Amino acid sequence: MFKDTPAFSGFSVDDQAAAADFYGNLLGLEVDDNNMGLKLHLSGGGQVFVYAKPNHEPATYTMLNFVVDDIDQAVDDLSAKGVIFEAYPDMQQDEKGIARGRAAGMGPDIAWFKDPAGNILSVLQDS
Repeated sequence: MFKDTPAFSGFSVDDQAAAADFYGNLLGLEVDDNNMGLKLHLSGGGQVFVYAKPNHEPATYTMLNFVVDDIDQAVDDLSAKGVIFEAYPDMQQDEKGIARGRAAGMGPDIAWFKDPAGNILSVLQDS
């Protein structure tokens, strides 16, 4: 039914201006800002709609993943910009906060961080 219908995903934040700064300036995404919300332009043509919600509650799951060629470089670059990486007790993570799944044959290398609204994002290297 929707095979040829354009679609996009969306999520909420508590401060649209802070989200625009974070996604546009810190992460370097192209961001269209209007009174209804933000349109994030992702590599490959994808788009995500970000909207302010007064009773926003942060996502408790990874709601946006950025696939990178070099996870160590991505983590170093984001850390230099002040991004704090999450530490999860159930995950074996190194001092940078990277779970090295590729070496263990358990999925990609991945590191999680949060946007200003507390939503969980990741950078991951799959190859």
